[in-house]
Amino acid sequence: MVSYGYTITDVLNAWQAYGVFAYLLPFLLIFAIVFGILNKTRILGDNKGVQAVIALALGLLALQFDYVTNFYATIFPYAGVGLAVLLLALIFLGVVAGDFSSVKYIWFGVGIIVFIAVVFTSLSESWYLGGMGYSFWEAWPTILAGLILVAVIGLIVWGGKQ
Repeated sequence: MVSYGYTITDVLNAWQAYGVFAYLLPFLLIFAIVFGILNKTRILGDNKGVQAVIALALGLLALQFDYVTNFYATIFPYAGVGLAVLLLALIFLGVVAGDFSSVKYIWFGVGIIVFIAVVFTSLSESWYLGGMGYSFWEAWPTILAGLILVAVIGLIVWGGKQ
């Protein structure tokens, strides 16, 4: 087998060793979101220098401890799995329904279920929050009660005639 130098795996492992995934990408994400919000809302005026300094400070302060890094390292792999599940659901709904507009509520429901699964699975590994992690299987009665409560409130607000 001929070796051509570095593989993609070597490059990604080097980036991981340099902290690109643990620090640089989370910093850029936080910086971009904060800067975008400050720029869009103009809550502090139009001075982009002030907006950039605030976004820079918040981005660096968020990474001061490893909470953000560990949370991102936990949630984004599950989010990738959730996106794969949504893609499969989209393909299957396209095969069955043909016209996507007729199944938009089903698609929305599947998206909500996947979102809840990703959040609960990520939080179940929240050892970095002081061991407060929990399992979905331990929390399902609370989730079921919350869903029933939301359904009852929905029926009261939007259901029936007065």
